[in-house]
Amino acid sequence: MGGIGKNVEREKVTECLFSVARSNENATGASVIAPNLKVSYYRSMDQNIARQHLQATIDLLRTKKRILFITTSTRVTAIPADRPKSTQLAEHIAAQLVPGAVTVIDVTKIKIHPCEGNISAAEGNNCGVAKAVLADPVKNPTGLHRCWASINNPDDELWKVSKPLLGADAVVFFGSVRWGQMNAQYQQLIERLSWLENRHSTLKEKNILAQTTAGIIAIGHNWRGHDVVKVQKQVLTYFGFDVQPDLCWNWDFTSPDDESAESYKKAAQVFEETFLK
Repeated sequence: MGGIGKNVEREKVTECLFSVARSNENATGASVIAPNLKVSYYRSMDQNIARQHLQATIDLLRTKKRILFITTSTRVTAIPADRPKSTQLAEHIAAQLVPGAVTVIDVTKIKIHPCEGNISAAEGNNCGVAKAVLADPVKNPTGLHRCWASINNPDDELWKVSKPLLGADAVVFFGSVRWGQMNAQYQQLIERLSWLENRHSTLKEKNILAQTTAGIIAIGHNWRGHDVVKVQKQVLTYFGFDVQPDLCWNWDFTSPDDESAESYKKAAQVFEETFLK
């Protein structure tokens, strides 16, 4: 797995499936599902095709030595057994790799303050400038973490992400698709990491992520998972990561017109059968 031919083949299959959904949109972009048309995403694929995406991810990551998995999805803490599918997937993939090679960080368990929007400040773009360096040798041993929100909020824990990220040779973001977008915790994290992109795009400094392989895996139920991953692949590319197709994919359980209670219950079972067994 992981060869160019296989990548192209999988992409064609996925694009074909999603082009069916797109072809059934009205002029406003709203989905129009014909009564007898079952528009499916991963569920219309053979389980083996879904597992090919998983195996290609594992194969690529086996070539890396310092891997960071960042999970971003949430569940109610009162029910420990109910865990996000994307988090389960991250841990499952980590278990297939060399012991000790993967660090898994759940950003929902650490304190990350909102982005202050310094890119768009009235006095101009002030994000990631040298004066914004986090002056703490424990939190910022490389001296590369530059974020005003980390300075202005002493209890901010973004450093718990940036420290291993800046030492990794591969980073994979895991999250859920909610209302047609990546979940809120992922978005907040990406906004807080904007200083990584701003260094080279606006400040014209060195791209410190050029040698870091990256990807995003999104788990949804029935709407826009493919589009979400497409956008976030571009975001990670803007950041300067070496984005690899074999680390970028999504899984939607069913079609946009299926909001039945039964399908939500069934999704967890099918996910487990497809990816965790």
